[in-house]
Formats: sequence, C-alpha cells, structure tokens
Amino acid sequence: MGRAQAFDTDRVVRAALGVFWRSGYEAASVPALEEATGLNRSSIYHAFGSKRGLFDAAVQTYLDDVVRPRLRPLLADPVAPDAVVDYFTGLRDALARTGEIQADSGCLLVNTSGAPIARDEAVRRTVADYRAELRAALGRGVDARFPARDHAERDRLAELCTSLVVSAFALVRVDPDSAVGSLDSALVLLEA
Repeated sequence: MGRAQAFDTDRVVRAALGVFWRSGYEAASVPALEEATGLNRSSIYHAFGSKRGLFDAAVQTYLDDVVRPRLRPLLADPVAPDAVVDYFTGLRDALARTGEIQADSGCLLVNTSGAPIARDEAVRRTVADYRAELRAALGRGVDARFPARDHAERDRLAELCTSLVVSAFALVRVDPDSAVGSLDSALVLLEA
C-alpha cells in the first residue's frame, strides 16, 4: 500500500502558482517548485503526474482565486451600472501596487500566451477561453453601464476595454506606467 498524502494540496498548488506566475512555465525549475512547495520531486510527480500537471492545477487555481472573484460583479444578475468602472478601478489599483505579484508579474495567462508552452493545444484553448470569459464579463458590464447605447457600439466598447486589459497585463512587467495608462484610458471611455 502507498503512503497517505501528508500535505495540503491547495497550499502546494498556491505555492507553485507563485513560481509559475513570476517565472513562467519554462523557467519554473523543479528545484524552485520543490523549494516553494516544500515537496520533493517524487512527491510532486506522484501527486500531479508531472510539472505540467502541477502547472495545470496552478492555472485552475489562478482562474478560481484571482480572475473570477474580480469578474464576479460583472456576472451578477443584474449587473450594477458601476460594476465595469469598479472592475477597472480595482485592476488599476492592483497593477499600481509595486511589490505585489499582480503588479510585478501581470497576468499568468497573458504571460503564458507569449511563451513556448502556448503551442500546446490545451494551453491555447485555456488562454482563449480565459480571454472569452473576460470579454463576456466586460460586455455585461458595458451593457449595464450604457443600456441606451446601440448594441454594436456597446460591443465595440467591450472589445476595446478587453484589449486594454490584455495590453495592461502584457505591459506591466516592463512599463508599469503604460499599463496603468491603458486602464486609465478605459476608465475615460467608461466615464464618457
């Protein structure tokens, strides 16, 4: 009989998430994952099958613990008219707080989209699904904010806002001021 698992899986995945988020999949070494999680290589592989299995679990935790709580007000029924403004204000504040992982590392999935692992079909699908989820939530927020505007105009604004979020996430590591500026531009559009 095998030994019973003697660690908290959620804690391990959250610790690994930090490594993947800061370093990316390829640069996240197994020794760095061992150090962060407190597990040895064999325990990681036994519990998750591979480094990739641990990464997949970390991505799911990222979606559940980081992305979806921020989107939740945009998915309410009904969506508050200020929910989309609140989303951008909160994200802007998060990206402006240097020294915190989101400000220093951007978005795990946007970063992943530019990495070699994005060639993997399952990863491509996860990133595309994330972008679609973001776009749908922002679309609901724009619709609630501007119910009297033409549908096509609201659709264009939601698409532009989505692009500004992705741009901010892509820029925050190298040009935090421009990343925050992208979100400020969205706020100007949403306050108009």
